[in-house]
Amino acid sequence: MGNADYDEYPSSMKGESRKKHRVEIPPPQPFFKSLKNAVKETLFPDDPLRQFKNQPPLKKFILGLQYFFPILEWGPRYTFDFFKSDLIAGITIASLAIPQGISYAKLANLPPILGLYSSFVPPLVYAVMGSSRDLAVGTVAVASLLIGSMLGNEVNPTQNPTLYLQLALTATFFAGVFETALGVFRLGFIVDFLSHATIVGFMGGAATVVILQQLKGILGLDHFTQSTDIVSVLRSVFTQTHEWRWQSALLGFCFLFYLLAARFFSQKRPKFFWVSAMAPLTSVILGTILVYFTHSENHGIQVIGELKKGLNPLSITDLSFGGTYLSTAIKTGIVTGVVSLAEGIAVGRSFAMYKNYNIDGNKEMIAFGMMNIVGSCTSCYLTTGPFSRSAVNFNAGCKTAVSNIVMALAVMVTLLVLTPLFHYTPLVVLSSIIVAAMLGLIDYNAAIHLWHVDKFDFLVCMSAFFGVVFASVEIGLVIAVALSVLRVLLFVSRPRTLVLGNIPDSQIYRNVEQYPNTDSVGGVLILDLGAPIYFTNASYLRERISRWIDDEEDKLKSSGETLQYVILDMGAVGNIDTSGISMLEEVKKNLDRRDLKLVLANPGAEVMKKLNKSKFIETLGQEWIFLTVGEAVESCNYMLHSCKPKSGTDDSSFSNNV
Repeated sequence: MGNADYDEYPSSMKGESRKKHRVEIPPPQPFFKSLKNAVKETLFPDDPLRQFKNQPPLKKFILGLQYFFPILEWGPRYTFDFFKSDLIAGITIASLAIPQGISYAKLANLPPILGLYSSFVPPLVYAVMGSSRDLAVGTVAVASLLIGSMLGNEVNPTQNPTLYLQLALTATFFAGVFETALGVFRLGFIVDFLSHATIVGFMGGAATVVILQQLKGILGLDHFTQSTDIVSVLRSVFTQTHEWRWQSALLGFCFLFYLLAARFFSQKRPKFFWVSAMAPLTSVILGTILVYFTHSENHGIQVIGELKKGLNPLSITDLSFGGTYLSTAIKTGIVTGVVSLAEGIAVGRSFAMYKNYNIDGNKEMIAFGMMNIVGSCTSCYLTTGPFSRSAVNFNAGCKTAVSNIVMALAVMVTLLVLTPLFHYTPLVVLSSIIVAAMLGLIDYNAAIHLWHVDKFDFLVCMSAFFGVVFASVEIGLVIAVALSVLRVLLFVSRPRTLVLGNIPDSQIYRNVEQYPNTDSVGGVLILDLGAPIYFTNASYLRERISRWIDDEEDKLKSSGETLQYVILDMGAVGNIDTSGISMLEEVKKNLDRRDLKLVLANPGAEVMKKLNKSKFIETLGQEWIFLTVGEAVESCNYMLHSCKPKSGTDDSSFSNNV
């Protein structure tokens, strides 16, 4: 890094009245107007009320209904061609929803029929209130595992199934209330604390735990641990080797091979996506026929048994808002609500991106919340938008949310007519379906990508994974979220400060480490402050600025030069609080004692407003605040080469010269 040549200056710098752009102080605003703007930017960044402006009352009412019930907006434009596509997609996802619903209900330690109930009512609610065209609503494995784990630690589902069912429905109700509240109060950013790395690790760990727990069904074990950690699960498996049933294991691995082969074929031949989509239902049908004709239930193959025929019974009276387990239900509802929201919104946005349309995250939260509130009153447990079912819906060519209505009607027919046919469905087939689905959630390619791009994100990912696998689902989630929040705090409390240098033959100043060919400016240290200045980072920035100055002075001593000016580039400082202002005052006093001059460049409107109110501008001098780093450097060099400022330099003479 060389030294900039300032022996020759433009004529504008040699004159005594060189023009400099003034950094303006924004005009004061009334308190309530400022508060209104701050609330709007925080809670309404997408300005959802824009469409209501300058509209007559009736139009506003219609727009309001369309906002909360999007079907009223796109329904009048619905065509028969759309219906043909949605009909095919709906029937296709129904073939996947029926076996998955039964399987995931078993995973949550709930009656299998609840899995079918949960694929009937919630999709109807989402079709009316949801904004995604591609999301297919239903139960998911991770939320089912969370419910089974968190509620199972308090109530044994085998010994007290009625209380357990009541808690599951109550937790679903609270999940719905929590999700709706987040959407209504525009607090969706809370879900953003589940970073991509957190979700990758958590989903991978949860999928691993789910797969291990399916060893109970595949091996035909009657007794199994309620714990979800890998040590407890493997101990439970290998201490019961005398109870392993080879018939069940053989059947399970055969169907697992078929499911994985169907998925592999569909991935290689995308036009045949329906092969993978139909594989779970085909497995159920084949397994049921095999058990029925061979009477395998008498030879170690466990079956579902009788499923209650009929539509969802009302369960509003089963919701329990009192007793000793209310806190457990609330905690389970909030945790599962956050996880299901993160998955559902991420899936909806990903498919919306493919089709080039937008979905409103807050509207989605309201839709998810309402379908879980209604679902909890109609014998359904937690539902969201699972990726596997939504991917099938997308590949099947769905056009609107009507595909969810078609799926719900197919499930309704199943509930009314076909449930007796599932009596002989082997549990091992359901375990195989779950294992095949969970293998797709272990995204090792994403983990490898995190390692190459960001080691801390990889650490968060692995912490979530190992926390879930070796401790519990809840502990893994807490560890991952805590690490993510810690990283946010580190970003805020330890912002990057950079030394800037001049790009040769330009007025551009950039990081000297990123651009090694930049020229240093003799007698001037330029520092870039890379974040807003708050109480969390004020002390750090004061110490870091002091260290940069010490390092620069040591470097200049060897060349016989002296440091005269310290320029702080405030372009990235979007805001500053009183602690930050105090820090700047301390830095100025420290520089004054060392016969150095503090210079500010490119401060924003909010920063200037607060610096003005605190009288810091008056203390520093308006003439030492510049619009750009280039102007600040020019002015400092003008003083270095004409006035040679040292202690006792008359700032007023500089003001006159400039």
